[in-house]
Amino acid sequence: AVEPPASRPGPQVGSGVLMALSAAVHAREVLRFDYASASPPGATGDGLAAAPPRRAQPHHLVTWGGRWYLVAWDLDREDWRTFRADRITPRTPTGPRFIPRELPGGNVASFVAGRFRGSDGSDDWPCRGEVILGLPASAVSRYTHDGVVEELGPDRCRLVLGSWSWPGLAAAIGRFDADIEVVGPAELKDAFARLARRYADAAADAPMTPPIP
Repeated sequence: AVEPPASRPGPQVGSGVLMALSAAVHAREVLRFDYASASPPGATGDGLAAAPPRRAQPHHLVTWGGRWYLVAWDLDREDWRTFRADRITPRTPTGPRFIPRELPGGNVASFVAGRFRGSDGSDDWPCRGEVILGLPASAVSRYTHDGVVEELGPDRCRLVLGSWSWPGLAAAIGRFDADIEVVGPAELKDAFARLARRYADAAADAPMTPPIP
């Protein structure tokens, strides 16, 4: 099995950069930016070499494996790219508005995972579901290193996560103290319903404990 990047905090990305990328994604405006790429072996300096300015149509801002990525259509290379946000320095002003393109496969989670696995996005988990959480993406991504988190707003994100069973997946998502909207599939909704009944039964049998003053 192919593992995601190590489960440790990724490089820090400035809040100003994330805000600029998010604004361009939601406004559907062409983004111009400088992109620092890894230096070739034997290079000196801080390990990063400046690359020519890029022009891209930003479609999604996501986290995977503890790192932020911008999924965009590269206008100069005429292909989809996943750019590491910690290497992006946005330029102003942004470019003209664009009509969104259809992402290969139509699913940003499968697309991102497939890019890192070097495949077409085939899934290693037997159960994978999608939910909308009432939390910032930054608050969710640190606990979901094998999932894909997409920023939808200041306090809202999309989470696509996998597990070995539907109840296990529902329990993993339920640990977040936030409102949950299940996008699908139906098996995940059923698992939440079963867990809800199980938790309700457990609460009914538990003795009442006075609140802690």
